[in-house]
Amino acid sequence: MTKIKHIQARQVFDSRGNPTVEAEVTLDNNIKTTSIVPSGASTGAFEAHELRDNDKNYFLGKSVLKAIKNINTIISPKIINQDPSDQKNIDDILIKLDGTDNKKNLGANALLAVSLAVRKSSIILNNESYVDSEKNFFLPFPLMNIINGGAHADNNLNIQEFMIRPDSALSFMDAIEKCFIVIHNLKKILKSKKFLTNVGDEGGFAPSLNSNEEALSLIVDAIETSKLKPGLDISICLDVAANELYDGKGKYSIASDYLSVDEVINYYKDLVSKYPIKSIEDPFSEEDWNAWAKLTLAIGKKVQIVGDDLFVTNEKRLNKGIKSKSANSILIKVNQIGTLSETLNVIDLAQKNNLNTIISHRSGDSEDTFIADLAVMTNSSQIKTGSLARSERVSKYNRLIRIEEELGKKAKMNNL
Repeated sequence: MTKIKHIQARQVFDSRGNPTVEAEVTLDNNIKTTSIVPSGASTGAFEAHELRDNDKNYFLGKSVLKAIKNINTIISPKIINQDPSDQKNIDDILIKLDGTDNKKNLGANALLAVSLAVRKSSIILNNESYVDSEKNFFLPFPLMNIINGGAHADNNLNIQEFMIRPDSALSFMDAIEKCFIVIHNLKKILKSKKFLTNVGDEGGFAPSLNSNEEALSLIVDAIETSKLKPGLDISICLDVAANELYDGKGKYSIASDYLSVDEVINYYKDLVSKYPIKSIEDPFSEEDWNAWAKLTLAIGKKVQIVGDDLFVTNEKRLNKGIKSKSANSILIKVNQIGTLSETLNVIDLAQKNNLNTIISHRSGDSEDTFIADLAVMTNSSQIKTGSLARSERVSKYNRLIRIEEELGKKAKMNNL
């Protein structure tokens, strides 16, 4: 039996230039794999703990040398000589070593780097292939970020992400082409109106617009200029990131003035009636469960209500959301929970309860493309990994293009 021979962690850098953790796993047959952990900007309070050094004299406190030391001195001795194909055993060891619900002892970034690097080594060791598998695999629809606001851009838009989804795409390459055309037409429109076309953290444009409606109207114009039908060929998807807009007293600055929950629901209803919006992520704060349930009841039959900060890829919180009917979709971020096995358990629970699963990047990401494979191997209907800009975003799309090529005639787009 092939075993894990060596684990080495190092500090590398994410797309924002911040330090992050990379783990390198070597098997005794010299297969070597690495995994880099991403980092979010707008993070939920219930996410697993990202361990940073907080030493202001070194990388302004953002270094991750503690997490790296935890891998090299605490995790490594327990993982060496283990079977890389037994992912559950590997992740059980990691979880027990940390001993906390939110991975605060060793750091979720330390655990995840090892968990994913081991999984990659197992894929190579066992020569796993989508084509050779008896299971049917599908390509996810991209939720492509095209206008940034909120914590992802230095502008005055309250909603954090305005995305497009190419609903009529017949292949993944077709999906990318449709998005490409809309993005380039949006750029032309922004330039014609004398807006800046610089991009935010996730590659979307970050113009200084006056309102959410102005952003939505520009996107509709770009879709129509592309000779595509809004709502049929291309739908609009929002990430409100309402945690950032909550006053802590029951009101939200989704637009400009602070609105009550009922006023926010009416605002969303109005937007959905005027624009081809098919998905709203994090419409309320992470503990406002009743507001989520009211919105899902009101518009959930025609709009995807996506829990990100609400669920934080956590099985306990997802179970609560299922019972309270708080959402009909879940965003999956592996670094929110800390190991691959826990992530897969959440995906399985969501899909068994008919929630759409959307695999997601983070705003501070890297060249690591594993989430593209995760979307396909779990038959997730959608993937959210930024715009067609910045190589750490585009690399995930390129990986999906290669998977589509590998599948050949077996390649199909997933069901929305």
